[in-house]
Amino acid sequence: MFVDSHCHLSFPELASDLPAIREAMAQARVDKALCICTTLEEFEDVHALAMGYPNFWASVGVHPDNEGITEPRVADLVERAGRPRVVAIGETGLDYYGMDTRKGGRTVADLEWQRERFRTHIRAARQVDKPLIIHTRAASEDTLGILREEGEDGSPGSAGGVFHCFTETAEVARAALDLGFHISFSGILTFKNAADLRAVAAFVPMDRMLIETDSPYLAPVPYRGKTNQPAYVPYVAAQIAQLRGLDAEAVGRQTTLNFERLFGVQ
Repeated sequence: MFVDSHCHLSFPELASDLPAIREAMAQARVDKALCICTTLEEFEDVHALAMGYPNFWASVGVHPDNEGITEPRVADLVERAGRPRVVAIGETGLDYYGMDTRKGGRTVADLEWQRERFRTHIRAARQVDKPLIIHTRAASEDTLGILREEGEDGSPGSAGGVFHCFTETAEVARAALDLGFHISFSGILTFKNAADLRAVAAFVPMDRMLIETDSPYLAPVPYRGKTNQPAYVPYVAAQIAQLRGLDAEAVGRQTTLNFERLFGVQ
């Protein structure tokens, strides 16, 4: 009925309690989950989850804000993307959040390593013909610009993918949709101060929408501030249903179909 399209079940907050998490998923009718990789060092643990459970899948990628880890090459990503049950490249993208040059912090120019890492992921995704999982925070102009420069415009040969945990403006959403990407919403959608984001969710076409938890982070109301888990993704569906004049099960069915189509799973 429901799919969590983005969760971090290999993170310590969740990995130690996997049987209970899976039982909660079953009770909440969350039938599938995509386990997201954020470093090459983490990949084997993420892949083991996908190989160990028939309703889990995996991605391979290095988060844009991770430093002091193995820098991915195209060949590294391509090799791991070829393994069973690896269905996406990412998460990848750009994260410029928190820079404060007034206090001697980094500038956008200092983050060329992020932009090059992002290009590496895009090139790998195109090579293996698997979708990208895009993280963008305070960097939407550069994120969209690099996607266009690398040929990600929805034309034949594009990898496509999803802008996960979307928090940007309606204009950014329209631009991502125009490039052929899906938009995924998280528990942030339920927060009291997320009126602008709810307006975005009200116009994104239902056949281009995914839902996610990004667990263990960003638990939706009524669990805000607690450890998030895939069983909470129906609360995101319920918020979208309220905005669209639908029921949560209809949102669950459509976003499940979208997930299966985008990532080529059943």
